[in-house]
Amino acid sequence: MTRDLYPLGDVPDLGVVPAKMLAQVIRADRFGEPIDAFREEAIATPALAPHDVLVYVMAAGVNYNNVWAAMGVPIDVIKTRQKKGEPEDFHIGGSDASGVVWAVGAAVENVKVGDEVVVHCGMWNRDDPWVAAGKDPMLASSQIIWGYESNWGSFAQYTRVQDHQCLPKPPQLTWEEAAAYMLVGATAYRMLHGWPPNVVGPGEPVLVWGGAGGLGSMAIQIIKAAGGRAVAVVSGDDKIEYCKQLGAVGVIDRRKFTHWGKLPRWSDELEYGLWLKGAREFGKAFWEALGEKKSPTLVFEHPGETTLPTSCFMTETGGMIVICAGTTGYNATLDLRYHWMRQKRLQGSHFANDAQAAGVNQLVIDGKVDPCLSRTFAFAETGSCHQLMRENKHPSGNMAILVNAPRPGLRDLAEVRAAGGAR
Repeated sequence: MTRDLYPLGDVPDLGVVPAKMLAQVIRADRFGEPIDAFREEAIATPALAPHDVLVYVMAAGVNYNNVWAAMGVPIDVIKTRQKKGEPEDFHIGGSDASGVVWAVGAAVENVKVGDEVVVHCGMWNRDDPWVAAGKDPMLASSQIIWGYESNWGSFAQYTRVQDHQCLPKPPQLTWEEAAAYMLVGATAYRMLHGWPPNVVGPGEPVLVWGGAGGLGSMAIQIIKAAGGRAVAVVSGDDKIEYCKQLGAVGVIDRRKFTHWGKLPRWSDELEYGLWLKGAREFGKAFWEALGEKKSPTLVFEHPGETTLPTSCFMTETGGMIVICAGTTGYNATLDLRYHWMRQKRLQGSHFANDAQAAGVNQLVIDGKVDPCLSRTFAFAETGSCHQLMRENKHPSGNMAILVNAPRPGLRDLAEVRAAGGAR
């Protein structure tokens, strides 16, 4: 007999869907610091449309987007969805997951109940004319990020996703490892492989900002797998060896430089001269780290405001700066003289399409990219781990939260049943 709600660690029979599920929920009246915004609640288990999949979540990844969701900035995700006609007055976040397919919609063909999967976070309307025409769905007007712009994310016992989001779980990984890499990994993969002709290849020198972080740790490994040469930028002695172990050929400590920030006005000869001196010194540091007097053909950007002027200055003629965020600010500046005369490219990039997500997943399956899981949290610690990220106190690499998996180190459903005391 199906119960209305199963506690964590009590696994229902495969395919049995209870009426309710436990979730870490954000509500508008709790917007603020993440440690206070998340609260465990029992919520109705979502129903499925024909192309939807219900995944029994073993573990969930931690990303900065749900720090934003918790705080209600830069957008109120609940109000934004309600304006589209969605009735829920709460947000269940989480944009990375590993788990088991528990139920499928009537039109689902690519996965079946019992499949062990990881989930990528790109969602779109399959009937969108852009998508139906076979164009890149990440450029479609209907594209959103699951678990941030959509509800029913991975911080719950069950998550509702679109069928194309499901990819095979790398069998060698634990549930928590499998939950940690997809958002940052697929984002990095698109940045490095998605914008021809400026793609990473054998021998290509690449500058990677934030090399010890979630994005950077993925980028270094993807570059190495393609035969490229990554030079990582970090801000701590303890991060230097970490990046080298991932495959960076060299590391630059950004604390040795002081020219960061918006570009001074070109007509201010004194200030511009000081900035230019700093940028040139940074460029020399790149050559030293690379072991060759050659500038990067690709710059992997995400800090934005403080670093983009230097990135644009030092990129090789015909090279590309590819950027997916603005973690230090959004008001970026650059010297257009170097940009147009040396015919450089400044490319925005956002998550990944199905093929790109599958590309990084295959690298993980093949053992060429490690998830870089640094710390695993209990379900009750969802707010506190996001608070660590909010305060920039989180460890290098990626973090995960155990949901239905009762302890770390488990790799399949059978082990979860044995460890969790299933019916």
